[in-house]
Amino acid sequence: MLTTLLIILGIIVLLVIWIIAIYNGMVKMRNTVDKEWRNIDVQLERRYDLIPNLIETVKGYAKHEQETFARITEYRSAAMGAKTVSEKAAANGQLSSALSGLRVQLEAYPDLKANTNFLNLQEELASTENKISFSRSIYNEVVTNYNNKIQIFPNNIFAGIFNFKNRDLFEISTQEAKSAPKVSF
Repeated sequence: MLTTLLIILGIIVLLVIWIIAIYNGMVKMRNTVDKEWRNIDVQLERRYDLIPNLIETVKGYAKHEQETFARITEYRSAAMGAKTVSEKAAANGQLSSALSGLRVQLEAYPDLKANTNFLNLQEELASTENKISFSRSIYNEVVTNYNNKIQIFPNNIFAGIFNFKNRDLFEISTQEAKSAPKVSF
């Protein structure tokens, strides 16, 4: 009788440890997803901060590009105000499209071409776009791993009990926005 009770107690302890391990694994993955999203947010904020400086540098040289500047500013504001992953993805897709539409021939603006501030800003923007792309890739990988973890059996049972929800991938919706913005002056 005592042996049976100890075996049952041992099985219960093992089940509790197993459930705790599953729960802790899901929490760690959810926190990794949140961390990677914050990494994307940092790069997006950097992008939002660079754009006005780039526009102001170019404005003096390209007075006729006001409509493009207005669109970029509008899309930047929308992207900064977006709350969810899908809203941010859509808004940043529009912003990328607007940036790629910004075309000014360098030859028409020789002073701009030689402007150190402009060249630095252009390089910073290109670097930031690369960082956003890299961060988005990592984020989508950890989201996929997290979603897989909470959807497979028996984890899906505990995910439902402990209210773990699927996360959205950071996907760019338009084909034009899927490529890095080409800012050529």
